[in-house]
Amino acid sequence: MDKELKRMIRVFVSICILFIGLIVYLTYFQVFTASSIKNNSYNKRLWIDEENIKRGMILDRNGKILAYSEKEGDSMKRHYNYGRLYSHVIGYSFREYGKAGLESSYNNELLNLSENTPLNEIKKIVKPNSEGNTLKLTIDHGLQQYASDLLEGKKGAIVLMNPQTGEIYAMVSKPDFNTNKLKEDWKSIVEDPDSPFLNRATMGLYAPGSTFKVVTSVAALESSNIDYTIDCEGSVNINGYTLKDYNGKPHGKLNLEEALVKSCNVYFSQLGLQVGKDKLGEVSEKFMINKKIPFDLPTKKSTFPFNSVMEKTEIAASSIGQGKILVTPLNMAMIASAIANRGVMVEPVLVKEVISPEGEIVKSNDTKELSRATDTFTANEVKNMMVEVVQRGTGKNARINNVRVAGKTGTAENPTGKAHSWFIGFVPAEDPKLAISVVLESEGSTGGVGAAPIAKQLMAEAINKIH
Repeated sequence: MDKELKRMIRVFVSICILFIGLIVYLTYFQVFTASSIKNNSYNKRLWIDEENIKRGMILDRNGKILAYSEKEGDSMKRHYNYGRLYSHVIGYSFREYGKAGLESSYNNELLNLSENTPLNEIKKIVKPNSEGNTLKLTIDHGLQQYASDLLEGKKGAIVLMNPQTGEIYAMVSKPDFNTNKLKEDWKSIVEDPDSPFLNRATMGLYAPGSTFKVVTSVAALESSNIDYTIDCEGSVNINGYTLKDYNGKPHGKLNLEEALVKSCNVYFSQLGLQVGKDKLGEVSEKFMINKKIPFDLPTKKSTFPFNSVMEKTEIAASSIGQGKILVTPLNMAMIASAIANRGVMVEPVLVKEVISPEGEIVKSNDTKELSRATDTFTANEVKNMMVEVVQRGTGKNARINNVRVAGKTGTAENPTGKAHSWFIGFVPAEDPKLAISVVLESEGSTGGVGAAPIAKQLMAEAINKIH
């Protein structure tokens, strides 16, 4: 009897252990992995849902249809009305190639799928969804097309946004690809050394060049015991490394404003050494460098490794946007926005509303403060200096008749090729409604020659369209 009892106890204990193990596994699966598996674009369950649900439309801010689905035979076919134009924003949704862009990040909304709970599964059986939600974007189709035309034949990115609300009006990355010809072009796109699949606006990392002097200026104005008058002789030797200004031209004695207007490397490299890497890094992080930017599309972190050991030469180089600093065009548009918005950086927004098949707004992305980048006084000081950059400095090619433009040019050395051409700015300076960043990858021209005229044309076009 004792042996039988012991055997039964062992069996019971074994069953309990197996049961507990199953519970632990199911809990882990549900909490940690279920969501990623469920949302994986290659999940067969999702494609079963796709066969039965009419995927929601994607509209621009004015209601123009950018993407839609319709039944063809036994399956749903996705149509993209503007192929290349939204390849990096909307992305694509194809069984063979998975999903990208908003088609991926808003997949559940577009299919009107709830969380995978037992109750929701029962609801799907009783009353299955037949139509997904519509996405209404902040993008203005006309401005998106105009921005794309301005970048035609070039490599780079443009981000145009509202500095007060965070709404993205245009976001373009070149080279792009035709979402309607993905099957035919897939191999050539994958093998293209220029990486057409890369969304340079959110995932491209570039040295910011002199556009970073905006951040250095903020750090200097927030610091104490700074000598703002520095003599520029055209070059400066820092620990055996010679740092030169454009064409080696001396600027003489400069204050902060004149140095920004002339984009003086000698001045800002020495200013950065006074500020120090810790203060420069602290201010950079308030502008979301080294931090994950919450956004509707995947983003790369801009980086500034100031917590590591840095020689004086590296600090000086960082102060002028060279060295180890790398930024995304989206982040630079946000930096311009923060200056425009009195030091407050707001979250960038691409999807304004999610609308149900019945026409009800089920989700609305309202303005959210992301960071207090600097105080109002400092932001206004830098804004006024950026106005002078465009009025009489390196940003003259961004001037717009009867409109005060604030901006900063940048020419970033590129170890793999020709220099990148940058411009960041905003209009109208007295009450900014538009902020912009433009980067021309490996353009080989200065920011004032290459990027500034493009920024000017897009901002001039947008002023009359956006209210």
